[in-house]
Amino acid sequence: MSDKSSSSPVVRTMVPSDLYPIVEIDIKVLGKPRPEYWEMKLELVEKRSPISSLVAELDGKVVGFIIGGASRWEYGVPENIGWIDTIGVDPDFQRKGIAKILFAEMAKNLKKGGVDTIYTFVKRRDWKLLKFFNSLGFQEGDMINLELDI
Repeated sequence: MSDKSSSSPVVRTMVPSDLYPIVEIDIKVLGKPRPEYWEMKLELVEKRSPISSLVAELDGKVVGFIIGGASRWEYGVPENIGWIDTIGVDPDFQRKGIAKILFAEMAKNLKKGGVDTIYTFVKRRDWKLLKFFNSLGFQEGDMINLELDI
């Protein structure tokens, strides 16, 4: 591990100028560009509380991000519920604790805002992601995921 990647990342609030680095991370992870999707996501981030949408920087470079929020009674979910929408870490910087650092900061911010439970969705057979969330203390919750093929 190089000296640059061994230092702790700086976590800060996500801003509109983070669009390009987030798109670049997404391309590295998924293999295809989705700039319109991320433009829409960052517009939503701007309209919501900034405390739960964060980026991690190492030496001024965005190497990871987390997007989440707190419920405002959507679908009858009480306002003490938060959620993780998306976590992304540049593959060159994965397995260095960046996602955990981002989550810890987001959770701390949400807790200050009255959130005491955080939800996220994970595919049932995505073992790597399930293992990651389990390492953060997540467990199966009360909500049921419903779907309908049309």
